[in-house]
Amino acid sequence: MEFGLHIADFTWRTGARQLGPALAAHVRNAEAAGIQRITVMDHFWQLPGIGPVDHEMLEAYATLGFIVAHTEKALLHTLVTGVIYREPALLAKQVTTLDVLSGGRVGLGIGAAWNEQETQGLGFAFPPVAERFRQLEETIQICLQMWSESEEPYDGAIWQLERTLNSPQSLTRPHPYLMIGGGGEKKTLRLVAQYADACNLSAMGAPPAHKLDVLRGHCDAVGRDYSEIEKTAMIAVNPDSTSESVAQAVAGLSPLGFTATYVFSVGIDEPERVVELIAGAAALSS
Repeated sequence: MEFGLHIADFTWRTGARQLGPALAAHVRNAEAAGIQRITVMDHFWQLPGIGPVDHEMLEAYATLGFIVAHTEKALLHTLVTGVIYREPALLAKQVTTLDVLSGGRVGLGIGAAWNEQETQGLGFAFPPVAERFRQLEETIQICLQMWSESEEPYDGAIWQLERTLNSPQSLTRPHPYLMIGGGGEKKTLRLVAQYADACNLSAMGAPPAHKLDVLRGHCDAVGRDYSEIEKTAMIAVNPDSTSESVAQAVAGLSPLGFTATYVFSVGIDEPERVVELIAGAAALSS
């Protein structure tokens, strides 16, 4: 089992004025501890269940650019980008730029978006769920076309692009790592089967074996090899967590075919503590 550090909470003892140095130290510490993936949320306000809405939250792609400059090996991406926040071509260009500048270490995590409170608060459009899923599929198609050798037009129901030129092209070929997050059985997992390199499912509770069965069915329906899709999970840690409890939480995932677990913290204001928990769990799980 490979472990990833998912940074979902920036409210640390160092305070907002020292977030830059604290984040740089955090990701360097994570790499030094052997953590091979680092991700950030794509939100503008803190999420219920993690902290008060007005707690510190950094914009995802600016933050990934900062993390690129302070890491050398880790795979970096959002977990996951809300499709409604950026035009598809801009998103493809952002990920391409970071992939190039990182030496081929930045991918795209994407989903249909759900946080109506922050979108209404900040003036983003928040269309009905069916429309968001149409946007999600077209965005994925546009990104994949921009990462291909084609510069042909894209003529979708929502977006029309006259020329899908993307230069410089991504270093990761045939395209940057593409994860679709979420466990929706009718739409999300179908899109995973059709397009994605990886899925990400919550493992906070019973191991999500049923979701994998659904994904397998979608793969069969679209003619995709189920084994080609990386199965990744997400769990939370808190001040009471131990490396032993983290290792126990993921113990049932490997037999199901999960190869990576992303760990985020709730209520831990010392980032080094999160790294210690993950590194300890990785040692126990090896």
